[in-house]
Amino acid sequence: MREVIGKIVIDTRPLRVRDYRLLWYSTAVTAIGSQLTAVAVPKQVYDLTGSSGWVGVAGGVGLVPLLVFGLWGGAIADAVDRRKVMVVSNIGIAVTSGLFWAQAFLGLGSVPALLVLLAVQQAFAAVNMPTRSAAVARVVPPELLPPANALSFTTFTFGSVFGPLLAGALIPLLGLPTLYLVDTAALVIALLMVLRLPAIPPGETSSRTAGIADILNGFRYLAARKLLLMSFLVDIIAMVAGMPRALFPELAERSFGDPPGGGGVALGLLYAAIPIGSVVFGLFSGTFSRLTRRGAVITLAVCAWGLCVAAAGLTSALWLAVLLLALAGGFDLVSAVHRSAMLQTEATDEMRGRMQGVFTVVVAGGPRLADVLHGWGAEAVGASVALVAGGALVVVLTGVAVACAPAFWRYRFQG
Repeated sequence: MREVIGKIVIDTRPLRVRDYRLLWYSTAVTAIGSQLTAVAVPKQVYDLTGSSGWVGVAGGVGLVPLLVFGLWGGAIADAVDRRKVMVVSNIGIAVTSGLFWAQAFLGLGSVPALLVLLAVQQAFAAVNMPTRSAAVARVVPPELLPPANALSFTTFTFGSVFGPLLAGALIPLLGLPTLYLVDTAALVIALLMVLRLPAIPPGETSSRTAGIADILNGFRYLAARKLLLMSFLVDIIAMVAGMPRALFPELAERSFGDPPGGGGVALGLLYAAIPIGSVVFGLFSGTFSRLTRRGAVITLAVCAWGLCVAAAGLTSALWLAVLLLALAGGFDLVSAVHRSAMLQTEATDEMRGRMQGVFTVVVAGGPRLADVLHGWGAEAVGASVALVAGGALVVVLTGVAVACAPAFWRYRFQG
């Protein structure tokens, strides 16, 4: 019975590795705080403008910093001690979070100020994320990368469940400044965890520079590896066409009865639904983290994500919409675990930071582009129609892409 349970529930073997454990702790501490800010920023923008289009713009503002600093940050992670890069970028994220609190506490009411702070914070985050992911591959053996990724993603999304729920409840009671302040405190604690890590210097064959030539070398490396290209393509399809978060403020008020101008239960549940599904699937990730047919697993998971998102747009019942979005979040976790493991095992260490930089641009930049497309799509045809169309497009485009690259479907981990 113990052996059967061990193959079903989340695999905790990576936590036996001290350095991974410290990285995991820092992720766990920031999980709730970062999601409070993730809800507070679009909510504050919507309160100031009354427009889902402007919520979409807020998401899109972070796209350029992610493109530039995500790619550059990956090159830095290959050239500089990864611990130092994480420390500096964590400090930058914490400072900008504190400035979010200051503008809300002072009641500036300035959308441009919000957008500038958001862009700066995303620049620091874009450097931090590929560095952190590249560091994981240095501290755990290849066979433990899928469970390590499952632990990291599940922990972060666990906070994503409670963060939005707390945000929906706390905004009417304590106001937006408190949410930003909690995030700032969590980021400081996470920084203390990172400071306890040992040095993670670049390898002997790694480049010691992080210029344009090094970034271009990363793209040339990626262009020669079709499997990695396909893993990025299917995620771009899933996130750009299917991520519906810019629609949540409008859906909460117009479809599910939240009061205008204030937080509510529907808003919190909609933001929490996708992470809830990720957490549930993550807790039972033993059922899929050991699968070796990674190409097929990723393809089916992305298609299931799209179907669930489309179905959520067809219902007027809040509970059913939340359930469908939760299922979508679970399938997204399955895809993310195997895509990340594919990248970490197929890329060499001297290129891993740059590949993680591309991964960061896709994973974090895709949803921000989706914010723009879905936000203005909702302005034109309504939030529900935009939701259905996006989910259906995910399935169609994924099927076409994988049909054109059958080697991706057949890919199997040989470790």
